[in-house]
Amino acid sequence: MNIYDVSRQAGVSIATVSRVLNGSSKVSDATRKKVLDVINENSYTPNAFARSLCRNSMSTVGILCSDASDVYQAQAIYFLERELRSNSYTSMLCCTGYRLQEKKEYLKLLLSKNIDSLFFIGSHFIEPTPKGNAYILNAAKKVPVFLLNGKLDGPNIYSILCDDENASKNITDLLFERGAQAPVYLYRTKSYSGRQKIRGFCRSLQEHGITDTDKMTFSCPGSMEETCRILESLQNSGLFFDAAAAADDELAAGAVKYALRHGLHIPKDFRIAGYNNSLLSACSSPEITTLDNRVEFMCTSAVSQMMQVLDGKDIPSQMIYSGSIIEHGTT
Repeated sequence: MNIYDVSRQAGVSIATVSRVLNGSSKVSDATRKKVLDVINENSYTPNAFARSLCRNSMSTVGILCSDASDVYQAQAIYFLERELRSNSYTSMLCCTGYRLQEKKEYLKLLLSKNIDSLFFIGSHFIEPTPKGNAYILNAAKKVPVFLLNGKLDGPNIYSILCDDENASKNITDLLFERGAQAPVYLYRTKSYSGRQKIRGFCRSLQEHGITDTDKMTFSCPGSMEETCRILESLQNSGLFFDAAAAADDELAAGAVKYALRHGLHIPKDFRIAGYNNSLLSACSSPEITTLDNRVEFMCTSAVSQMMQVLDGKDIPSQMIYSGSIIEHGTT
């Protein structure tokens, strides 16, 4: 059975059947009952693709992430898709990597699929120049764009992000409160979020009398073992440090490995703070003090904003929320 059969048996037009299927109020109760009776008697299931074409909507959104194996991004994908399903939306996921050209190609692919909106997970998608961000600004001319933990100003672009600068400052302050005199900071990239975290760390150092902050921040793009080796090289270079704040929990786990390998008592001799409140912080021994940047809250808020935008409501272009410190054995 198809919509034409329902129309014929109910004695109404195809347009009327379509209105009933889409919940339109422009149908009388008697006509609605007549159509629904035919549908129920014949166990008719409307074709989702055909209905979507009629509404000019596939009830589908595009999700772009740079690396689905990253713990933070994997969490965001899970919570985002769960919330979308609960609102009767499906999603198409593209893992773009970090090269701008690949980001552009995947974005073009998603836009060709008649999606209703776009979600970008993480600040890696924000380029340092307006020219580099043109691909996002142009996409926003077609569909609403939601940036999760990234910030870009432009029409039809909505940013939902944790206040990483103040969160990073607060967790660095905690290291000082727990007896640290010279913390180092470990980061992977200087994305928008990464720069905010570094800024917060440096603010804390300056407030505690350390002015040469550049000498206390270090890039650690690799594995836990590589992070451990970088800290060993800092030690061998003669740099004094007695704590490590990290941009994510994996880097913090590398700092734990370094401390244990060199016989440092945690937290008496060496204090460590991670970020993201991931499973890695709980798997470590001792468990790692970390910053909960509330990934689930970010994702549910983003989907809620999408539903409001698609419903024609006017909402703020930026939503900033606070993270919270989860203190464990490393401090």
